[in-house]
Formats: sequence, structure tokens, C-alpha cells
Amino acid sequence: MSKKDNPLKEPYLEETMPHQINSPSFKGSKVKMQPPFINEQGVVIGDSLYNSEESPLNNWSEEVDPEVMAGDQWVHPTNDIGWNSTENRELIEKQKKPQGVPFTHPDKDVSYGRD
Repeated sequence: MSKKDNPLKEPYLEETMPHQINSPSFKGSKVKMQPPFINEQGVVIGDSLYNSEESPLNNWSEEVDPEVMAGDQWVHPTNDIGWNSTENRELIEKQKKPQGVPFTHPDKDVSYGRD
């Protein structure tokens, strides 16, 4: 689905989610940001609003089986709170190419006398 075919607002900018303070940047990694989607229950997943009129949470009653909110259809591949963990951010960082060699200068040996 192209951006113009997807009516859902994408909550990311330049392959990151600036509204989430600990969110990793996927830019330069093998992971590509995915747009929000509507799951089998008619709930928007991945828009960062976490509120949908069709959500069982907004229509809770004794007849609602909590199991309807389990499974992969409730998890967005790139806009998920799990990416904000240290371990998952490190997984993304390991996929990126290094951005140069730290502490080096073409005409200065910064390690001189350190050994």
C-alpha cells in the first residue's frame, strides 16, 4: 500500500518516532518503518494514539473475552513500545554502518603516549 493509498496518519518522521523519547532511529538500519494498519477487530494499530472506538477496551463488558486482545494482530512491527527498550535499540544500532572512526585525525595521533 502506498502512502497516498493509506488513509492512516503515519506517526513517524525520517524513520524515527520523535514523540517517543526513547524510540530508536531506524534510519540506516535494515528495518524499514511500517505504516499503521487496521487489525481484524477494526482497531488501528501503530498510529500512536492508542485509542480506537472499535477497541475492546472502549467497549468492555462482562461478555468481552480478553483473549480477543492477544496475538500478533495487536502488535505493530516498528511502532511498538518494545523498541524503546535498551536491548532492542541496541539491535537496531548494530545493524547500522559505522559513522567514521572516533578519536582520529588525519594529521594527529591522539593515542600517542597512551600505550
